[in-house]
Amino acid sequence: MTNYCLYCDALLMHDMDWIKIIFPKKESPLCQECREKLEPINEELCIICSRPLKELDSKFVTQHTCLDCVRWEQDPRWKGTLDKNESIYVYNHFLKELIARFKFRGDYELAKIFSPEITAKLKSLEHDILVAIPLSNERLKERGFNQSEALARETGFVTWDILLRTHSEKQSKKSREERVSQQRIFQLKQPANMIQGKNILLIDDIYTTGSTLRQAAKILKQAGAIKVQSLTVARG
Repeated sequence: MTNYCLYCDALLMHDMDWIKIIFPKKESPLCQECREKLEPINEELCIICSRPLKELDSKFVTQHTCLDCVRWEQDPRWKGTLDKNESIYVYNHFLKELIARFKFRGDYELAKIFSPEITAKLKSLEHDILVAIPLSNERLKERGFNQSEALARETGFVTWDILLRTHSEKQSKKSREERVSQQRIFQLKQPANMIQGKNILLIDDIYTTGSTLRQAAKILKQAGAIKVQSLTVARG
C-alpha cells in the first residue's frame, strides 16, 4: 500500500501481511519524521487545564494547579464553569504550523492526523453530549469549515449543534485580558431542557487561555448541565 505524508508529502510505504489484512489497523497519515515532531502530553499536568507543570516555576503552581487556573477559579464569574480540559499534544512549533495549515489555509484532510488519539480520548471521557465549539457564520464562510467539527467528524462521533457564536475579532489577535473580559460570545440554539442534567464534552483545536471554552461552559452550566469538560488537540 502506497500513500503520502499529509504534511510533507514524503512517500509512505506500509507493509502488508496476513495479520493486517485480517485485522486492519488505521495507519498514520504522517511519515515517521513528522510523527516524531508531535509531543504527546504525558507528564505531571495541571489538574484543570492539562498544562505540563514541569515548564513552570514552582511559585506558579498551587496544589497541582497552574496559576492561570487558580486565577480563573478565584474569579466568582468563572469559578467551576469548566470542570476539566484534556489536551493531547504540546503546542510546539511543528504543531502550530500544522494547525495553521489545517485551520486557516483550509487543508481539511489534516484532521485525519489526530483521529486515532481523539477517538481514544472520546472513548475514555464519560459524556452524554459532544459539542464542537462553533464558529460565527462570518468566520465559517471565511474558512469553509469548522475545524472543531472536522476533528470530531473524522472519529465518527456525532456532535450536537446546540451553541451559536456571535462574530468578533479573531481570538488569536486578542490579549489574555481582552479574551477574559469579552462579553458573552455564545447563545443556546436548543431548548435548555435538552441540556439539563447532562454531562457535556466540548471539543476544540487549542486551549490557550481557556476563555472560549469557559464562555461555552458557562452558558451550558447556566442551562442546567451538571458537568462540562473539554478536549483539545493542543495545550498552548
